[in-house]
Amino acid sequence: MESPDNEKPVFTLKEVKFNDILYIKELAITEKKTTAIVGKSGSGKTTLLKLLNKLISPDSGTIYYRDTPLEAIDSITLRREVVMMPQTPVIFEGDIRENLLIGLKFSEKELPSDDRLMNMLQVVGLDKKLDEPAHQLSGGEKQRLALARVMLMEPSVWLLDEPSSALDKDTEDEVMQKIMDFGKRNGSTIIFVTHSIPMAEKYAEEIIEIENGEIVSIKQNHHE
Repeated sequence: MESPDNEKPVFTLKEVKFNDILYIKELAITEKKTTAIVGKSGSGKTTLLKLLNKLISPDSGTIYYRDTPLEAIDSITLRREVVMMPQTPVIFEGDIRENLLIGLKFSEKELPSDDRLMNMLQVVGLDKKLDEPAHQLSGGEKQRLALARVMLMEPSVWLLDEPSSALDKDTEDEVMQKIMDFGKRNGSTIIFVTHSIPMAEKYAEEIIEIENGEIVSIKQNHHE
């Protein structure tokens, strides 16, 4: 039997509306689990992630992070713990090292050694030097760089929007497995958006399906 701590919600949404895109009557996303949000393009998946990261605010209703309403939490404080990686990764001017460190600098965290940075590039399978310019990377390489940046921040909660969309099938499996292993080791909550049901079934413990901005199903997905 799982400990009650494992069943605590990290986010709770009540009567949350945003434009005509999303209406969620009630939803609890469990702490320290991997949750996939699935649905067709335009169903409201990315909007939900943005709401959880306080990039946008609901027109009505309340979102709680743990037990505190999001509107009562400073955005920067929230984003130290809840880190979002958009589908099109943000790549900054400068080299790979600067791109890896920028999230830590924004959140005023301690900066790691070059050895640690190189180790993180290995984890995501990016065979590059730290002083190479980041803008010259391919789409898939930029996605891996952005993932390494998120991993370095060791967030409590990861919000990943189509985290492997620019990767081929083999690389997708390899990178997703590494994300899951890393997150589990750190006791993180991982919430990822995907249009791929097979990917959700392979990696998520809980699958939330959204259709036309509303939740149509929540299912537990037991591995092992």
